[in-house]
Amino acid sequence: MNCSYGPLALWYDRLTLDVPYSAFLDFYEKEFSADGGEFHTVLDFCCGTGTLTWMMAERGYEMIACDASADMLMQASGKAAEACIPPLFLCQEASELDLYGTVDAAVCSLDGMDYIPPEELCEVYRRLHLFVKPDGLLIFDIRTPEWFRGVDGDIFVDETDDMLCLWRADFDDEENCICYGMDIFSKQGKMWCRQSEEHIEYAHSPEKIKALLENAGFVNVRLCTDCPQGDDGRLFVVAKNTAH
Repeated sequence: MNCSYGPLALWYDRLTLDVPYSAFLDFYEKEFSADGGEFHTVLDFCCGTGTLTWMMAERGYEMIACDASADMLMQASGKAAEACIPPLFLCQEASELDLYGTVDAAVCSLDGMDYIPPEELCEVYRRLHLFVKPDGLLIFDIRTPEWFRGVDGDIFVDETDDMLCLWRADFDDEENCICYGMDIFSKQGKMWCRQSEEHIEYAHSPEKIKALLENAGFVNVRLCTDCPQGDDGRLFVVAKNTAH
């Protein structure tokens, strides 16, 4: 199978029209306001097709966005938006994050952190601690382990007029991860083309994430259930950076 977000990248936005991006952005801005600091430059970590990146740019933030999928970044960079400062897009693995300087905050939305294997989390948090300025914020969401186990064996169908996406969720108790095997059928003229890819997400325990963040130098780590999609197994993590 292909790696995550290869063939799917072309169709991702059309299949996620129900995602409440504005609610995610409102949550971030509420946390910025409550913190009382100045937030101008923001990193969108694991940005995907960049919908949230462009929305934040349109609200006046100077955006840097990174993702490991070149196909997703192609979709992101090709979007038109009325932004004062267009975002800077970087193709980087999460554990190899390397910026030109620090940012006031970093955000990661829609399971981006769940794609990171447990053995890489320490390095990811170390790098985020390095590139988020002292007293800056890190905000991201995860799915709870209970949610992942609850969708084990479920089969999902998404479709448009010219595309059909079938995927099944299989939870591996030994590896503590869930695998989504996806088949994408797209209409090309009178023919249908079939492509496949595999996605693996890890059921990180909130307690372990909190401990790893604190070990990396973050403080005031909070787990928020009063958040977008909080009633659907999503948990937001908010952490403040300390001096390097």
